[in-house]
Amino acid sequence: QVHLAESGGGSVQAGDSLRLSCAASERIYSSNFMAWFRQAPGKEREFVSRIGWGFGNTRYADSVKGRFTISKDGPKNTMYLQMNSLKPEDTAVYSCAIGLSASNWHGAYDYWGQGIQVTVST
Repeated sequence: QVHLAESGGGSVQAGDSLRLSCAASERIYSSNFMAWFRQAPGKEREFVSRIGWGFGNTRYADSVKGRFTISKDGPKNTMYLQMNSLKPEDTAVYSCAIGLSASNWHGAYDYWGQGIQVTVST
């Protein structure tokens, strides 16, 4: 069972940047897909971005397109989410996940990190 650990969250002001990391406890294979989801208080879990580990193909939610960049470091088995021009509506718990399908649906992912808080104030 792979374990995922997020880091890099925190409290920032609108317009600032943060970089989230998601480190896997074991090797990630080219057949895997990894994703970031977020959940704000009182709202459903929302897809943010995903990346295919083999080819590095990426997808983004419309709400973060142009501001967030997902990337990976294969040898380190680590995924990143660079978040620029943060807005108060980006405030949420961000979680990383791994699975075998290229999907924006949280149910397609098998293993999840604990989640990390990102708070953006005005």
